[in-house]
Amino acid sequence: MFEVVIGLEVHVQLNTKTKLFCSCATSFNHKQNTNTCPTCLALPGALPVLNKEVLQKAVMLGTALGATVNRTSYFDRKSYFYPDSPTAYQITQFYTPVIQNGTLEIDFDDGRKKTIRVGFAHIEADAGKNIHEGDRSKVDLNRAGTPLLEIVTQPDMRSAEEAILYLKKLHSIIRYLDIGDANMQEGSFRVDVNVSIRPKGDEKLYTRVEVKNINSFKFIEKAIEVEVRRQSEAWEDGKYDEEICQETRLFDQVKIETRSMRGKEEAADYRYFPEPDLLKAVVTDEMFEKYSKIPELPDAKRDRFVKEFGLNAYNAGVITSSVEMAHFFEEMMSEGISAKNATTWLTVELAARMKGEVNITNTPVNAKKLGTLVKRIEDQSVSGKAAKEVLDYLMENDSEVDAAIDTLGLKQVTDMGAIESICDEIIAANPEKVEQLKGGKDKLFGFFVGQVMKASKGSANPQAVNEILKAKLG
Repeated sequence: MFEVVIGLEVHVQLNTKTKLFCSCATSFNHKQNTNTCPTCLALPGALPVLNKEVLQKAVMLGTALGATVNRTSYFDRKSYFYPDSPTAYQITQFYTPVIQNGTLEIDFDDGRKKTIRVGFAHIEADAGKNIHEGDRSKVDLNRAGTPLLEIVTQPDMRSAEEAILYLKKLHSIIRYLDIGDANMQEGSFRVDVNVSIRPKGDEKLYTRVEVKNINSFKFIEKAIEVEVRRQSEAWEDGKYDEEICQETRLFDQVKIETRSMRGKEEAADYRYFPEPDLLKAVVTDEMFEKYSKIPELPDAKRDRFVKEFGLNAYNAGVITSSVEMAHFFEEMMSEGISAKNATTWLTVELAARMKGEVNITNTPVNAKKLGTLVKRIEDQSVSGKAAKEVLDYLMENDSEVDAAIDTLGLKQVTDMGAIESICDEIIAANPEKVEQLKGGKDKLFGFFVGQVMKASKGSANPQAVNEILKAKLG
């Protein structure tokens, strides 16, 4: 009955060493109000100076989105007062942003694709942070003046699924470009969701509601679903005009509901005007030439993995969804192993052992070790089953792969003479079962394989055991 209309605003904190308009350090967990100066505190007489690294990172993002990078952009003042804004205004780009008219393609699990239009992305200064402790509120201004890129889409998404696919792709691109750490828990990738509904077939845009305070993809999806349900029920009850207004709502992660925070201002309410204390921001030819040469992005890397390594599109997509995992995989492949085995041991075996604080960036089994372990499976130094024991050992002990195999006594016997000798002993010890096998009880073959493996303490090459027993038992 209803069609969902979603637009997204993403604030990406850039990983510059200093703030947008001063030389104060950008940090997440330093002591409160220590990374401040007259400029970011907006003291009288202090003047801002643009950090050119921010402009460089904007060029990289604009290139990745296939957008227009305005060689000349301007800063504007957005007037509003909050306790965590020492200036009582925000320096942003309203009239001429640095990036305009980009696109980002999302991929569905069934192979479908959809292009989401990115209207613009602009540079702006972050506010500070309010800290609420009981009945007291404090303000930490360490974050005030931190550089942000706000990336704003057109209202092109029609479901929570599409919104999450877009956000995950954008998150991945930010990490591939290395222009920000995009850590949602620390607030360096913040998402505002604009949601409205309309009768199917209707092209009109109805009242949009902005939902804030969402710090995970799972909760963003939930917030959209909750808000769509609220608006749909109001429409069906004939209370849409009464209950749905243009406002900012927060998402309660405990109660799984949205609640009104404040009315949503129109652009005119912010009284935008050109920032008088800053010059225009100019992307020089040299800057554009240098920073438009960006690293290989996730889609391109995925397609290359399919072509170069023979991966299927799904596995290539899983591996390249994270720049850290993609680099891990490529380093494994430098050990000269098969892509199929590398994929299994990375995305299944190692992934199953990464729990709690352990992730792809700090796992004790690095890419070289895991690649070497796979290589030892392929050269039959160790069986696949035994290799799992080796991996468990390596997760807990600082050891090289070959040393771990020796320590655990799991080196696979490939000496055909030694294996043949064990097979002869097992056959000689079980004459009745030999006769039963030759008499047609084929299942007994597994008994002989098991006895040989037991006698060798699991070290005999299973393929060699099977070949020798087949030859000896007919």
